Amino acid sequence: MFTFSSEQDLISRRCVWVNGPVIVGAGPSGLAVGACLREQGVPFVVIERSDCIASLWQKRTYDRLKLHLPKKFCQLPKFPFPNHYPEYPTKRKFIEYLALYAKTFDINPQFNECVQSAKYDETCRVWRVKTGSPNGSEVEYICQWLVVATGENAERVVPDIEGLKDFGGEVIHACDYKSGGKYQGKKVVVVGCGNSGMEVSLDLSNHGAQPSMVCRSSVHVLPREIFGKSTFELAMFMMKWLPIWLVDKILLILTWFILGNIENYGLKKPSIGPLTLKNTQGKTPVLDIGALENIRSGKVKVVPGIKKFSCGTVELVNGEKLEIDSVVLATGYCSNVPYWLQESEFFSKNGFPKAQFPNNWKGKSGLYAIGFTRRGLAGASADAIKIAQDIGKVYKEDLKQKKQNVSTHRRCISTF
Repeated sequence: MFTFSSEQDLISRRCVWVNGPVIVGAGPSGLAVGACLREQGVPFVVIERSDCIASLWQKRTYDRLKLHLPKKFCQLPKFPFPNHYPEYPTKRKFIEYLALYAKTFDINPQFNECVQSAKYDETCRVWRVKTGSPNGSEVEYICQWLVVATGENAERVVPDIEGLKDFGGEVIHACDYKSGGKYQGKKVVVVGCGNSGMEVSLDLSNHGAQPSMVCRSSVHVLPREIFGKSTFELAMFMMKWLPIWLVDKILLILTWFILGNIENYGLKKPSIGPLTLKNTQGKTPVLDIGALENIRSGKVKVVPGIKKFSCGTVELVNGEKLEIDSVVLATGYCSNVPYWLQESEFFSKNGFPKAQFPNNWKGKSGLYAIGFTRRGLAGASADAIKIAQDIGKVYKEDLKQKKQNVSTHRRCISTF
């Protein structure tokens, strides 16, 4: 017995041919590629699973967040920050900048479309990108190029800690933390001592909470500025003339003069220099904006690793037990590429390109990656320019060839 699909079923499943690339992700990386492609005259489609651009910034960041680097290192291609913006723009200002960026380059993502799968069709030599929407509709995009712009921080990482489910109090990831206002007077364990862990602990202590920051592994803490200059800018300047190991040594000496020995406060320093560690393992040094002062004064307590949780308490690896009210997991993020991209030659199982920087932006068969260099917005901007130029070159050659074929066909017709 045959059954026929209803009109609604047919509408809910669409197939769309895209003349240019499909860009997965409408964060800063996806917007940057879109803007550069627009400059090249290449059409494109941006797919975004959320209902807005830069959803990580808009929905999964705390209120006090500011850019940790000067604005000139965070601006996207073809569009500098307005002059009246502060040197370190706030979260709100950065979101305003991104919205203006999207408007300026006429980037209109397909919102609420989550990529279910993306696979290269060897027979037809095209990418097939299947998406699903909350309303149940499905779309298959067919394109010559696929740009993966979902980035390093697509999904939260929640560690499996013994007893955490039995804790009984509030447990949230840092992406759901907004402000320390509601934690006044409460004892909070912050799991993680990276930039997010440090800043959440600082915010909690400034709101009258009693945070204990878990520092299980080693971490580099650098001042955000040295002698009135951005530490990052100073490092980039020295890297032009000096080897990375020497720049690391200079940074650590200057940091010791400014911040003192952080090991006196329970923080462990890595044996590898901060820039070398960033380049080899992707671990970003903490740029201190006040947390260290609160650690010195005792407003933020640094504690070692966690052994287990139980009802209302946490036991540390040194045997100490703390009575606590809440837990904030500042345990980072990971790539979600392995969940939807059916490809194993360019991307590894951890969701990052296998090739090392600066060769990790381009794969085979029209596959590209942006935002995976562990070099922040500056790295994404550089990738966007290269990707757009690479696609633009092929697109224009194809367009020229088609015009020549049409012209030849017309000449043949006119001879009859």
